[in-house]
Amino acid sequence: MDDGVSTTVVEPVQLTASDRCDACGARAYVRVELESGSLLFCGHHANQHLEKLAPTAKHVHDERHRLTEESAS
Repeated sequence: MDDGVSTTVVEPVQLTASDRCDACGARAYVRVELESGSLLFCGHHANQHLEKLAPTAKHVHDERHRLTEESAS
């Protein structure tokens, strides 16, 4: 059945060095999409705030694994 409605899945864009933490200005590794907009966090501030934000978040894009990959190279 074609009801004329289509759904597009958009993959989150990888965070770059120009994405900065909203709390301190360091490089962001986590994007939290909320109903009101998005927040960017460094690893430290993500650890501090993510537990409270996750239940109301529409989406969480977490790249903290890149912290260990970058320090290993």
